[in-house]
Amino acid sequence: MRIHLGYQLNFSFPAPTPMIVMLNVHYSRVGDLERPDHIVTSVPAPIQGYRDSFGNWCSRLVAPAGPMTISADSVIRDSGAFDPVDPGAVQHSVDELPADTLLFLLGSRYCETDVLSDEAWRLFAGTAPGWARVQAICDFVHNHVTFGYEHSRPTRTAAQTYAEKRGVCRDFAHLAIAFCRAMNIPARYCTGYISDIGLPPPYGPMDFAAWMEVYLGGRWHVFDPRNNAPRIGRILIAQGRDAADVPLTHTFGPNTLTEFRVWTDEVGA
Repeated sequence: MRIHLGYQLNFSFPAPTPMIVMLNVHYSRVGDLERPDHIVTSVPAPIQGYRDSFGNWCSRLVAPAGPMTISADSVIRDSGAFDPVDPGAVQHSVDELPADTLLFLLGSRYCETDVLSDEAWRLFAGTAPGWARVQAICDFVHNHVTFGYEHSRPTRTAAQTYAEKRGVCRDFAHLAIAFCRAMNIPARYCTGYISDIGLPPPYGPMDFAAWMEVYLGGRWHVFDPRNNAPRIGRILIAQGRDAADVPLTHTFGPNTLTEFRVWTDEVGA
């Protein structure tokens, strides 16, 4: 399968403003791109790239005063398969976990494991360890939280999502991640593209999305508490402890996002 993907972000800046953006396809999928997904700016703004501590590709620039568009457009090859499901994936004891997964057991900016630990064990101690426990967490979060863009708030934490019972995809992911970590299951936050390929219409406006990966059975597995079902054409951009590690755009000054478009569409051979 070939998927046409890209975005267009229109900003207005009252003054020259430094930015860091994470908008390139993750290095694990770069080999699937038919052409590089280079970031293009509508006005001159030299871009420098670097990798963060999680290996994500970041770009830094200084946006000049006035309007500016940031965009990219590419085609990626994809298997066309749904997210893999492995009900037999086992949960590892903490002493058996690889050292590089231990960071994803700890609390973080938006995932307060200390606040939610008692509630996690109350809700999920009776579930079977492993895949079934993570799926039970996703089922609970999917049913407990009401989705709506009008509920978006950049400072909402997992504990606040649990209490308020509403949010957007990042809030679903943060709450499920916090519950998993409280149950000693490494979980990390992911952001990227999710397509509607294989789903019946009508389709809503496309957007970037958030989901999580958990470490079971010796590898990382995708879980999506917002949609709570396998999807086709999930394309990773970045991963970290939570949304604080992987903001798609981070601006160091006032600005207005005036328009936002994302696309992921299947194309012919």
